[in-house]
Amino acid sequence: MSQHGDAAYEAFYKGYNCAQSVAVAFAKEMGVTEEQALRMSAGFGGGMGRLREVCGAFSGMVLVLSTIYGVPDPAYKTALYTEVQELAARYKAANGGNSIICRELLGLKKAEGSPVASPRTPEYYKKRPCPELVRLAANIMEEYLNAHPVPQTRTDAEQG
Repeated sequence: MSQHGDAAYEAFYKGYNCAQSVAVAFAKEMGVTEEQALRMSAGFGGGMGRLREVCGAFSGMVLVLSTIYGVPDPAYKTALYTEVQELAARYKAANGGNSIICRELLGLKKAEGSPVASPRTPEYYKKRPCPELVRLAANIMEEYLNAHPVPQTRTDAEQG
């Protein structure tokens, strides 16, 4: 387990969505406040606004990666996209080779069709894999950060 994984797990139990839980665990590394991290990631929960598409925990990873390693120069897109795909492969492998799709990870055949967030009850937490998925995503992201120093192409201002 990692410090960031534990922080993401705890954030989920505070009522934050999966993307927010991962993002807030890395607020310091992204050079933003916790409130900013929560705001930036708010719409990614529920597989993008509860559409049950891309998993919010994985979206949180991409947000963290992009904030720390992304550069405004279009020439760097391929390098960043390569890293996103590598992280996707690692996330899939770590969750049983399943998916990065929210509804598949939840065992749903289709989205519920409602934007209304589910109440956070003890029953909700019992039937959701989300707390462990946000921990997993944050663990993978922490490992990535430890293995990849911030690129030298970043200016001091961009590094925060």
